Amino acid sequence: MDVKLVSRTLDLIEVFAECRRPLPLTELARLLDAPVSSCLALVRTLINRGYLYEVKKRGGYYPTKRLLNAALQIDLGDPLLEVVREYLTQLRDLTDETVVFGKLQETSVVYLDVVESTRAIRYNAKPGEHRSVHANSIGKSLFGQLSGQQRTVLAARLDFRRYTENTLCDLESLVADVETAKKRGWYANVGESAADLAAIAMPVELAGEIYGISVVGPIQRILSHRERYLEALQQVVATLLNDSKLTLDAPP
Repeated sequence: MDVKLVSRTLDLIEVFAECRRPLPLTELARLLDAPVSSCLALVRTLINRGYLYEVKKRGGYYPTKRLLNAALQIDLGDPLLEVVREYLTQLRDLTDETVVFGKLQETSVVYLDVVESTRAIRYNAKPGEHRSVHANSIGKSLFGQLSGQQRTVLAARLDFRRYTENTLCDLESLVADVETAKKRGWYANVGESAADLAAIAMPVELAGEIYGISVVGPIQRILSHRERYLEALQQVVATLLNDSKLTLDAPP
């Protein structure tokens, strides 16, 4: 359940990130699908807190550097992602496909970091996006690490939405696929979330938590180079697990 004011504030930040120019109040209200009066109250609050400023009289509003500085300080406080990104970039360079680092968040997979391919035709995603567990390679890799009881509890909350004709739409099919993948050591999504998309993934335990790393791209490219991509994925995961910089303590 979303808190309306919080959602609108985050929407405002994303609008500026997308438009990348000063926006007058009326346009902000339109883009946020909000009443002008509500938008004005939000803008005034952010101005008073130092996060927005009026570029010139009736010239629109734009974020100050305070927002960027806060984001940078937050980013510096996450030593895990700082280390992991080196390996995600290495894997991207080895495959030139988009590489994703994710974690199970309640009933979905949340993307914590994404390093995109340099190719013109590639998989595009952003950190913070969520994906369905049953139709995602990272989701399957994380589901595979759960106990039988944990799987049952989670599955009861999944919608098993059908995205394509290849989507696994029931618990029995998902468990069978995951068990096969667990025995071979890697997991796949072959046209299950989008007909033209494929991915391979492996789970990785860091600081007592389970994450997943995937290589994602157009289905024909992934299938044609799967063995080479899998070798690169296994190599990077093995090296990551032995990184001495990962000295975070496991949670109590």
